[in-house]
Amino acid sequence: MKTAILTIAFALTASFAFAHAKPATMTPADGSTGTAPAIIEIHFDDPMRVTAFTLTGPDGDIAVTRAVGMEPVTDFSVTPDDALSSAAYTVDWRGMSTDGHPMQGSFGFTVAD
Repeated sequence: MKTAILTIAFALTASFAFAHAKPATMTPADGSTGTAPAIIEIHFDDPMRVTAFTLTGPDGDIAVTRAVGMEPVTDFSVTPDDALSSAAYTVDWRGMSTDGHPMQGSFGFTVAD
């Protein structure tokens, strides 16, 4: 009986662990070098409510405009308010997966002329 309960508990825990949304792709890609992106996008494999998004450059945080509000989405994007100059940039995001699990991540890219 004890083994059956533990097996069920493990199976439920494992299924919840796989239910968390996570980034599937990012644009620009993590570690990439290229021209200044007009849009920065994160595609999640399941809906994510992105609660915070920060783009940081060599002089600090950069203002961006979100394409969506706080609703859960699989495609999240922002537009930098000003053109990005040649430099390395870091994106940090935090969100809430639809299963209620808080998630966070970061990636970086370089703009080169």
